Amino acid sequence: MDTSSKLSEIVGAENFTADPVRLRAYETDFSYTPAGAANFAVKPGSSEEVAAVIRYCQENGIPVVPCSSKVHFFGATIPKEGGVILDMSRMNRILEIDPDNRRVRIEAGVTWGQLTRELGAQGYRLLMPLTPPAERSVLTDFLEREEPTNQVYDYGEPLQAMEVVWPTGEIFRMGSASVEGYPDSPSKGGNPSGPGFDFYRFFQCAQGTMGVVTWTNLKMESIPRIDKVLFAPVDDLELAIQFLHRILPRRIGQEVLLLNNVDLAAMLAEEWPGDFERLEEALPPWTLILVISGLKRRPEEKIAYEENFLAEVLRNEFPSMRLGESLPGFPGLHHKVLSLLRNPWPTDRPHWKNRLQGACQSLFFHTRPLQAPDFIDRVLEIADGYGYPAQELGIYLQPIEHNRACRLEFNFFYDPRDPSEVEVIRALFKEAAATLLGEGAVFTRPYGDLAPIVYERAAGYAQQLKRLKKVFDPNNIMNPSQLCF
Repeated sequence: MDTSSKLSEIVGAENFTADPVRLRAYETDFSYTPAGAANFAVKPGSSEEVAAVIRYCQENGIPVVPCSSKVHFFGATIPKEGGVILDMSRMNRILEIDPDNRRVRIEAGVTWGQLTRELGAQGYRLLMPLTPPAERSVLTDFLEREEPTNQVYDYGEPLQAMEVVWPTGEIFRMGSASVEGYPDSPSKGGNPSGPGFDFYRFFQCAQGTMGVVTWTNLKMESIPRIDKVLFAPVDDLELAIQFLHRILPRRIGQEVLLLNNVDLAAMLAEEWPGDFERLEEALPPWTLILVISGLKRRPEEKIAYEENFLAEVLRNEFPSMRLGESLPGFPGLHHKVLSLLRNPWPTDRPHWKNRLQGACQSLFFHTRPLQAPDFIDRVLEIADGYGYPAQELGIYLQPIEHNRACRLEFNFFYDPRDPSEVEVIRALFKEAAATLLGEGAVFTRPYGDLAPIVYERAAGYAQQLKRLKKVFDPNNIMNPSQLCF
């Protein structure tokens, strides 16, 4: 039996294609990564079908590239060596909502739009990264370790126990989901790292090179009964960071982030491009967004405590900070911003990163917050050398772990139809990444052009990854040519 017949037999003829026209949908994503062509695409409907596809490909040396949704940004699902696209979008069931343990179990193809609607109808929500597209896989975002905008310690690691298919085709459950009788057992799969040794971080940021996650448990939370969105116009970024150092260790706030005027204008603009140009000009250089919330238990008292603490800190230690429920000159902004933070980006318009010029290349890493201003100056200096205007650069700063660390992101907007502009952005991106890495930036997701830059500086780590890859995927079929493999 040939490959087409065998794959079609496993998933059903209607869930298999070798049509070059239909395969074009998998050739590119929203990055500047060169296109790659797959030979086949399959849409499995169960873990058993995933395992059967992988076993067949393992036996025949055929590359397998997992793909969970319609929206990808970093080149991780582009087939570099042909083979089979394992499209997980058909596995899109919300398997279980467990209010007692504040968790939800979902398959790999469940999207942000789908899950937000379902949880919202029952009074719950998932803490999400900044404006994920509605058609993007929820699991993909957390496997890629996207930071939620809510960094209260309890929610910092949403990913819990999961089921995976190893490159050998073996189905394996991790954490407390591995106990006998799951999902009906008392454990409910809430612990990602027990009992015993666990592999769950093995799959994070691995781009499907170590196997396929078929379902997972994620933490969820009640929708707050009361929300107050507070804003502070920021000219002095260091002062704002010091303010966050003061309040976040006291667990003040839910969503907390800093956006420069370019990024915030791109998110808020309705009419394009007029609204964007007006907002970009009128917004302060930076805007601190701080949401304080009251959940189920005594919400009014919680809000009052946080407001009183903030008032005291502002009065006694940061008298120049203007923190309030409105941003001067922008009435009604709190409603729009809260919706942005609590809902995925709608499907009826391009994602805000692609609105300015058609595409965006994001460079992001972890650092200490007080180092962020120096890194920003460094990137502006490098961008100027490539003729990229400082006033067109988007910047986003996300505090992590009560401001012990932060994610700093630079958004380079460009026209993907202009090959010369694409090459300029690519060269700028690579030089900035190499420079920042040398100055202490921590790149936790070395995808695409970042991979050789990062792994050349971490030769011992890269060698260990290669050894592990050889153990779990001896024929190197899982998304080959990614990372350092």
